[in-house]
Amino acid sequence: MVTFLFTDIEGSTRRWESDADGMRVALAAHDKVLRAAIETNDGFLFSHTGDGVAAAFASPMSAVDAAVDAQRELQLPVRMGIATGEAELRDGDYFGTVLNRAARVMAAGHGGQILLADSTAGLLSGVDLLNLGPRRLRDLPNPITVYQLQAPGLRADFPPLRTLDATPGNLRPSATSLVGRESELSEVEAAVRAHRLVTLTGVGGVGKTRLAIEVAARLADEFPDGVWLFELAAVTDPAAVPDAVAAVLGITPQPGKSVAESVAGALEGRLRLLVFDNCEHILGAAADLVEAILSSSGTVRIVATSREGLGVADEQLWPVSSLDVRPASDLFVERARSVAPRFSPGQAVVQICERLDGIPLAIELAASRLSSMTADEIHDRLDNRFKLLVGSRRGLERHQTLRHTVAWSYELLEDPAKVLLERSSVFAGGFDLESACAVAGSDDVDDYAVLDLLDTLVRKSLLNADRSSGRTRFSMLETIRQFAEEQLVARGEADVVRAAHARHFAEREAEIMVLWDSPRQRETSTWFTAELANLRAAFRWAADNDHLTEAAAIAVYATGLGNLGGQYEPIGWAEELIEPARAVDHPRLLALYEMASHCWLVGKFEAAVDYGEAGQAVLGSGRVYEVRFDGEYRLGTPYVYVGHPQRAVEWYRALLEDGLDGHTQTRAALVMALSFANSVDEAMAAAEGLVDAAEATRNPYLLSLALLADGFAFRDSDPDRALQGVRRGMVLAEDSGNRFNVAHLALLGTGLEAAVGNPVVALDYAVVAIGHFHDSGNPMHAPLAMLAAVLDRLGRYEPAAIVAGFALSPFTAGVSELTTAIAHLREMLGDPASESLAKKGATMPTAAMVAYAYGQIDQARAELAQSP
Repeated sequence: MVTFLFTDIEGSTRRWESDADGMRVALAAHDKVLRAAIETNDGFLFSHTGDGVAAAFASPMSAVDAAVDAQRELQLPVRMGIATGEAELRDGDYFGTVLNRAARVMAAGHGGQILLADSTAGLLSGVDLLNLGPRRLRDLPNPITVYQLQAPGLRADFPPLRTLDATPGNLRPSATSLVGRESELSEVEAAVRAHRLVTLTGVGGVGKTRLAIEVAARLADEFPDGVWLFELAAVTDPAAVPDAVAAVLGITPQPGKSVAESVAGALEGRLRLLVFDNCEHILGAAADLVEAILSSSGTVRIVATSREGLGVADEQLWPVSSLDVRPASDLFVERARSVAPRFSPGQAVVQICERLDGIPLAIELAASRLSSMTADEIHDRLDNRFKLLVGSRRGLERHQTLRHTVAWSYELLEDPAKVLLERSSVFAGGFDLESACAVAGSDDVDDYAVLDLLDTLVRKSLLNADRSSGRTRFSMLETIRQFAEEQLVARGEADVVRAAHARHFAEREAEIMVLWDSPRQRETSTWFTAELANLRAAFRWAADNDHLTEAAAIAVYATGLGNLGGQYEPIGWAEELIEPARAVDHPRLLALYEMASHCWLVGKFEAAVDYGEAGQAVLGSGRVYEVRFDGEYRLGTPYVYVGHPQRAVEWYRALLEDGLDGHTQTRAALVMALSFANSVDEAMAAAEGLVDAAEATRNPYLLSLALLADGFAFRDSDPDRALQGVRRGMVLAEDSGNRFNVAHLALLGTGLEAAVGNPVVALDYAVVAIGHFHDSGNPMHAPLAMLAAVLDRLGRYEPAAIVAGFALSPFTAGVSELTTAIAHLREMLGDPASESLAKKGATMPTAAMVAYAYGQIDQARAELAQSP
């Protein structure tokens, strides 16, 4: 029985890339500390693994003591794992399953953390252990209970463990088992490890998507930045492909770059697996985006599904074939028993699978009929309904085979169910009961009648019902949706139903915005995320077919909701409608100018000013326009971001004099503009009573915004008040889904915590702010400006100068913390050295700078943890 200690330096690759010389020095000190701690506690250091070590101990307690002694001395963020078990010593090396267990326990941790397997924890006494519960670790067949060692001088708080239980990304567990693809799974996994792009090709319905998702789920633990699925079936416009991908990842287009270039740039350096599903209808656009991503990042891997290859260099095509008779029959039986639990298979099942060419979707549709038919009856109906399968089937296109499978299922429906299926084909990305009623074809539609029809379609496998969010959401396979859409067009009703779809989402504005202006605001964020594809489709049809009123309504409220959650695509919709709305002096013209003026969020500062001033002129015309929640204040906001906060102050004061501040937003904006203009006394005066007024609205966004404004006003004169506001505002903004406010409150909190002597908390806030800004592609470098100031306060002058050089821009030039830090750095480093380091930072790519910043934060945290 031997106890093993495995160690590893967290983020070592990034450190080598950013500062190889410094890493060599740090690694030498690291090795010395570890060797001394191991040998002092009677351990045997038998292996170096990368930048870590492996050591063996006769006593579990000795291993624990060595880990604690080393962790207290180490300057680098080192993660450690300990496990006990039987092992064999041969030629100075150990062999046994316990070594793999110790390595996997270590890999689950973070720098500064010591983790123990239950095999070691059960042998200890008098040791402070935190039970982290049973965890699934890579390559281990069963979960093991993991413990965190706690001792004086060691950090206690860490992010969640890197285990299979909590992988980032948006991949959800599949609702059904994968049948008949066991051997293919391993082969595709190996292909993904060997190639940066693997495209699964084959006929529609053959199971490409299901196979891709299963492979992605099995590989998830190899991609610490997550597995991300992009369901492109809902994207009908090739130009919208980059927008759809950016929306899932929360990436904002950067100035001077296309959306595709911004997506590619934001993925640089990320260890992510991306799954692009259903590419065939937008093949060229998907290929262009994939090519841009692969050219920009050497660490991202992609799995695509399409009926044909993307044609990208180094693409590995993987044809997905139909199932053989045995696995096809197994699939039929499993699906059959989900609707007929006592189903007993016979020869008819084999014959059905043979006649359906082993295509999984066709088999599942056939099995779904067992709720009302026998297998023999299904087989007999195939003779009549799938005539093409009886003749020379091999000469047919595969999609025709699948098409007739869907047609057969469609023809079995009663007319009301057929009509609802056809009309539901206009939805993109799914729909709920209310939306289904809106397109059902009657103003006095019976909700329960529609619900019964939806239930029928779900039971017949023509619709899927997702209940994971607590509310049922329906969707259909793309092949079925396309078939249903063809029937809708053939009836001559497509434009009527699409108009109803657009009208429905335009009319949701009042209901959704009332909900937004309430304590239930989080629900609107969830709703917007779920319905973004429908909003996009509804806007696009309305805008292209001269339904300006519907298009304007969607553009206005989608922009408002999107901005708060970091989804900036709808800003472009508002910009697109300015000219047609201006040409007819539309009642929504002023609101469109307000929303278009938000384009400063994507780096279009001058255009934002132009929209704002045009909107001011419209407001001054005396005509009455539709505006919600005193939104006129937005027309002056761009001034702040082009370095003219005083002009914003004048605009806000003029609005307040006219009584346009029922929702406190104008007053909050005035406080912040005064702060940016260094009119501190006026800002504090304007802030008095603001938080109470916002609290009275019962609107979480307005209250967190007021707390942000109050914090800006009092950050110098009353930092305790400002900090209390930041902490409260962060909770409110997180709980209500207001990502914009989270980022800016974290930004303010960084400077405040550093100023009052809480550098560790300041660094935590900096990580949040940098993450929000970088992940969305926001071009303003304010979080890095604040980090430079924090590093300067900590005496880390050279990295502070490098970060400051990158962060300095027209927008951050007015950030007082950065200005003070730059002056101090020149004093401490001298002008030549300071300028040289700043130049180095200014020339670094954004991804490289963010990686460097995270590395400096790690080092600063480690040093602070060692401080008395």
